[in-house]
This record gives sequence, C-alpha cells and structure tokens, in this order.
Amino acid sequence: MQDNLKNFLISSSTRIVVLWAGSVYTTLIIQNALDSDVLGPHFTWILSSSLPLNSFHETYHQKLIGMLTVEPIPGNIVDAPINTTLLNAAYTIWKQYEPETFPNSGKVNYFALFAFDATWLLIQSLKELCSKTTNSSSSCISFSNSSFCFDRHFLNSELFFNTINNMILLGVSGPIQFNINVTDRIDGSFYYAQNSRNSSNRLNFVPVLKYSNRDGWQEYSEGNVIIWSGNSLIPPTGGAKLEGVKLRIGVIQSVPFTMISTVTNEFGQKTTKLIGYIPDLIDLLQNKMKFIPNIELIPSNRTYASLGQLVEDRVYDIIIGDVTVTAVRREKIGFSNSIFDNSLRIIMRKTPDVDLDVFAFMKPFSWRLWLLILGITVLASILICLLERETNPILEEERTITGLYAMSVWYTFGNLVGYGAGSLHPKTPAGRLLTAGLYILCLVLVASYTANLASDLTVSRSKDLISGIDDIKSGKIPFHRIGIRVGTAMEEYYLREISGGNRNYYPFQSLEEVYDGLLNNKIDASFHDAGAAEYITNNIYCNLTLIGEGFEKGVFGIITPKKWLYGQDLDVNILSLRETGNLHNLRRKWFQLKKCSGSTSTSTAIEIESLIGLFSIFGIICVLSLLLFAWKKLKSFRNTPQEFSNDEIPLPTLSHH
Repeated sequence: MQDNLKNFLISSSTRIVVLWAGSVYTTLIIQNALDSDVLGPHFTWILSSSLPLNSFHETYHQKLIGMLTVEPIPGNIVDAPINTTLLNAAYTIWKQYEPETFPNSGKVNYFALFAFDATWLLIQSLKELCSKTTNSSSSCISFSNSSFCFDRHFLNSELFFNTINNMILLGVSGPIQFNINVTDRIDGSFYYAQNSRNSSNRLNFVPVLKYSNRDGWQEYSEGNVIIWSGNSLIPPTGGAKLEGVKLRIGVIQSVPFTMISTVTNEFGQKTTKLIGYIPDLIDLLQNKMKFIPNIELIPSNRTYASLGQLVEDRVYDIIIGDVTVTAVRREKIGFSNSIFDNSLRIIMRKTPDVDLDVFAFMKPFSWRLWLLILGITVLASILICLLERETNPILEEERTITGLYAMSVWYTFGNLVGYGAGSLHPKTPAGRLLTAGLYILCLVLVASYTANLASDLTVSRSKDLISGIDDIKSGKIPFHRIGIRVGTAMEEYYLREISGGNRNYYPFQSLEEVYDGLLNNKIDASFHDAGAAEYITNNIYCNLTLIGEGFEKGVFGIITPKKWLYGQDLDVNILSLRETGNLHNLRRKWFQLKKCSGSTSTSTAIEIESLIGLFSIFGIICVLSLLLFAWKKLKSFRNTPQEFSNDEIPLPTLSHH
C-alpha cells in the first residue's frame, strides 16, 4: 500500500478513508495522499488525530479542506463532571517537582489526563485488592517465578480484574467504570469531531460535533456546520464518482442509436461525426457526471453476445448501444439501469395488392344463398304471372308467353332489390300478399348484403401472411423462411420460445443482410427491436412493415464490468435523466421521424379492382341490351317492306273485297 496508495484507493468501492495513526505518521500519510491526488475533493478522510495543517504547502490547502478528526476528550469539554480536586492536586505536585515541564493547565495534552486516570485506577484497584488479601500467605501483588519475563503472570489476576470491574471512580477526565463484557469505559467516553477549514484566514481544525455515551453525537456549537471536501455543504455519498475519470466508451453502429454523419466545416473539410440517441445520451451523462469520454466505434463484425468480453478484457470501460439485458448476459457482465425500454417486433416486406377477383361483389352471400335467391325470383315470377295475368292491364297487353314472363321477372326483381317495377302494380289480394313477402325478403337481404359488402370491400389493400407472434409459433411461416441475426437477443428468444433450441432459422450476420433478405424474398419475416424497427420502416426501408404488437418486453442497458466501482453513480444519474424527462425527449427526437409516406397507415378505400366483376357484368348487360335493341330494330326493319307492299293495292280492289 505504501507504494500504490493511489491504485489501492481508486480501486476501492468507497471514497471514505479512515486513518488510525499517531500524529507523526498521520502527517506523512497525508503528504503521500496529496502527492497521489487521493485527498479532496474525491476522497473524504477521517483521522484519529489532528495535525498542523499549515505545515503543508499552500498549493495543497484546498485539497486539505473537508477532512474530519475524531478524538477522545475529557468530560469537562462536553460539560460532564470531572474530579477537579484530584486534578488540581496533580497539577500542584507537577508544578512543585517539575515546574519547568508544566505547560499550563489549559495546554495539558488530553492523553496525559487519560494516562493519569489509568494510573489512578491501577493504584486504587491494587489498594482494594490488597485490602481483601491481607490474610493470604503470599503478597497481594505476587508474580509467578520464571526466568523469561514474558512468562511471568500476576497470581491474583482474576481477582484483580473483578476488582477493576467493581470500581467506580470520578477521574480527572470523567467517570471511570468498566464492565467484564466491554473494553471501553462505561458512561465515561467523550469525543469530538473536528473539521479542517479556512478559519480566520488560516487553515485549521474547528470542532463541529461532540459525543457522549448518554447523548450521542450532537452539534458542538451553533453555526459550526461541516465543510466537506471540495468546499461543499452537501455530504458525500461515500461511493466512487466518475467526475474527472477518463472513460473508454465503445459504441455500436445501429440506426438510429449511433450513426455516422459527414460534416463539412467552414474551410470545406469533411469530417465524420457520431450522431443519434447514444451520442446524445453520452453528452447528457457527461454534463451531469463530469467524466472525460473517449468514444470509439466498435467493429461491425462483432456480435452482441461477444461485447461483454471486450469489457472483461479492459478493451473498453463501458459499452453503450442497443444491447438488451438478458439473464444469460447478466451472469457474465454488469449492466446499468435501463437507458431504453424495448420490445421485439415482427418485420416483413409489404405484400402486393390482393389478387384480382371479378366476383368480389358476390362474396357477401354464399353461392348456395345466391342460388336460393335465384330460385325465389323464378318462383315468385311464375306466381305473379298466374295471379295477375287476367286482372292486370299491363300483363294483359303482353300477347306472348315470353313477354308475359319477362314482365313478371322484372316485377319480382324490382321488388326484391327494393326499387319496385314502375307502373306495374298488383291488382289481386294474392298478388299484394306475395308482394309483401318480397318486401320482407328485400328488407333483410339488402341490409345483410350492404353490411357484408362494406366489410369485404373496405379492407386493407395489403393482406398480411400473419397477424402476430402466435402465428409464428404455430408455424404459419416455415421456420427456414424466418431470418434471425446471430448473437443477438432475438436469437436467444427464438431458441427459447419458438424452436426449443433448434437453429432451424435463416441466419444473418448483420442488419443489412436481414433487410436485403426480406426485400429479395430470401425470407418472409424477421425479429427486430421495436424502436429501431419503427425508425427503419418509417424512414429508410419504406417497402418493409411491422406486423402485430410488440412482444418479449425488455430494456437496453450500458455494459459495465461486474460490481463496477462507479455503477451506483451511473445508475443514479440515469434514473435522474429518466425522472426529468430527458430520456423521453431523446426518444421523441430520434424515433418519431417519418419520411416514408403511408408507412404506418394502410388505405381502406375501395379500389376499382374490388368491384371489377360488378362493372364487368354491367358491361355485359349493356352489350346484351344493345344486341336486344338491334334485334328489335332488325325485326322491325324486316316487317317494313311487307307494309309497303300492302300500301300499293288499288283502292277499288280493296273496296271490291
């Protein structure tokens, strides 16, 4: 320790040093601590004896401020009773026999008073012991005979100790009483704590606390507050602080946590700069904790599972990135408190529009129901023809069976879809009853068809293969079509929750390979951290999308050595950033960007393709209508020459006939 005081103290988890030594050695040790820069403001020293502070060079005075001494004192300092008669008698004898050595009653060393009380207790105890052993054949202070001095023993030692424990005296330093179970005085121990500070333009120790068995620690006097290391009034926590410590920080390139940006300065020179969530977080921590960062980008060929080894091998002091805290990793390395709340998401490429279905408009009803409706139309048309033929003037005008039945079908269809049949109305009670039945069918069928049609046609333009992680577990996507990045928390989850340890997935070494695999149809799905996945699909890969809700909730933490000295300091400051909303502001800054249009919402408008079949049938009906019109015209044209030939018959001939 003598040669490595700095290394010994810096490697300790505490920053409170208790020095138990005499004043001479205390001075030497404090000078060594000053030379090693392990005094204030980073360390708080508590001494067992005071020392002349002005003996040190003035350049060290600021570092000497904030030390404490805890020293025993006589009872009269804390207003406890002492034997003043005995003390004055002792001073009188001293001045009588050695006047040249007597300093002054106020300058007598406190330890001289303690030594006097110890001697006085010894004298009084031996006096009491000898008074009890007057009838013994041996002397009351007899020792065992031995040529070796360390083998000589006091014969009445047990009785002597009992005598001491039963003695109650008032000494020159306070009450004197001992007990067999303790080595300190009972109700006679008094201490005060002194604090090194600038007082009256000098650096010296000032009493700030006093102690007695009865009252415990109390203020020595009003106004004497403790000045801690660094001239601070805030008591130190006692733990190691990162202030002034040089940190080698490894960061992982991962969008948008850590990205490389090219910056052109005013001279036209291009330089690279790290930007993103992690560099901003390091800046916030540095401003609060005052450490000195040396940030290095970790090579991209490193897997997440191997990052802890870099910290264990002291390549980096800490590593900051999108590193998930897992039980397996926690066994090997240390982690800070959460710097980012995370979950996993399924990422897939956007599927093309649904396949063209010309009969999509017929999907609200099954084919069996359509056939039933057709049958009802045929049946109702026949019934209308039978019930209304003889009484309905419109039907009476039809001279052919085909025309009569066509009008009946027209009437049935019009009422079945809710639009009626123009001037054709039922005249018979039976016809009206049948029409009422058609109205009831119309009410139910049209309402059901409209609701189901809206549900079927107003759908997402893209149809996903799966809806969430449960579909992955059930095997809706072949496992070899699922891409997993090797050495990540996603791989741990897949092996633990999906495949039961079977590596039947499609392995990738980098995120770029995963994205390319999705876009090139090598795989159908992959797992990704939620925050990064949202950023990627919103800003970079617009052809990729997220499926389902987040799963496997977890956190990102800073990788640290196990039982790191500065772990508590780091955790406290991370919690402070969270409580003040700084972490939330960082997340909003980097993860709410959106450059892809429509990347998070899917259009639900009905497209032409959804109703192409309906319009095709309408087109066919239009063509049939034109053909029917042409056929009627052709038939009428063929009848025209016959009418002209009849017009050429002479009138007398007609009259004759």
